[in-house]
Amino acid sequence: MANHRIFAPWRLQYIKSDKAGDCIFCAKPAAEDDPASLIVHRGERCFVMLNAFPYTNGHVMVAPYEHTARLERLEPATAAEMMHLAQRSIGVLDSVYRPEGYNVGANLGAVAGAGVEDHVHLHVVPRWKGDTNFMPVLSDVRVLPQTLEDSWSDIHDGFIALEAA
Repeated sequence: MANHRIFAPWRLQYIKSDKAGDCIFCAKPAAEDDPASLIVHRGERCFVMLNAFPYTNGHVMVAPYEHTARLERLEPATAAEMMHLAQRSIGVLDSVYRPEGYNVGANLGAVAGAGVEDHVHLHVVPRWKGDTNFMPVLSDVRVLPQTLEDSWSDIHDGFIALEAA
């Protein structure tokens, strides 16, 4: 059997990135360049952004503008808006991608799997039957059928359409 290799060069940027630098959930909204920052929607207290290293297409994160690691320290209005934006994200993703299910949740602390442990955020991950296949098991690679730029356009437009309805 031939020796096959599968390359995922997009992951190298994340692997080499300085994880001790600025908090992405503080720096991205402050940059005020939503397409470049992958922010698809801004609320009063929270925002929705694409995960730059997604598990599936449409993987978004909902984060407060307030920098805190502790979910229980969020003001009730901020926590409520986070959940509201997670619900709205599901509505948008339903119309854009038509997934068959979702994983929604927060990883609080490094031992719980948080990649950014000092700024609380919710993950909304669309799922399809059979979306886990041999690729991540054998080669730590995910196959995503859409670019982040196209995902940004589709999801951003979905939020605009939802507001207009």
